[in-house]
Amino acid sequence: MARRTARPRERASAAVPSHCPCGLPAVYEACCGRYHSGAEAAPGAEALMRSRYSAFVRGDVGYLLRTWHPRTRPERLELDPGMRWTGLEILGTADGSAFHTTGTVEFRASYRGGALHERSRFERVAGAWVYVDGEFPENPE
Repeated sequence: MARRTARPRERASAAVPSHCPCGLPAVYEACCGRYHSGAEAAPGAEALMRSRYSAFVRGDVGYLLRTWHPRTRPERLELDPGMRWTGLEILGTADGSAFHTTGTVEFRASYRGGALHERSRFERVAGAWVYVDGEFPENPE
């Protein structure tokens, strides 16, 4: 009978980096993770919108509150632990670059059982982009 030598097994989580929930083709740590950790600030309104979506997916309440305009930020935020976000689609942007002080991002965030369609407004406060508020356009369906 031949003898086999045991090989150490690699853990799947260590071998396969996780993709960012925001939908860009990058791993989380190199995409929205750098904003969540505080290593960098989102450079524009769309990047902030994507990072906030990723924060909702990951349940990062602290990041959501830190990136909310002080004028409109709630005292606290409770996320539904049963909510399962399944995808983000950017429908349009207006302004929100390094050359602007305000910006708008329209998006559709899908979740198990439905979707949220919002047109979000962003502003710069002390040089950093923050979420101000949003409106929910009527669905033509």
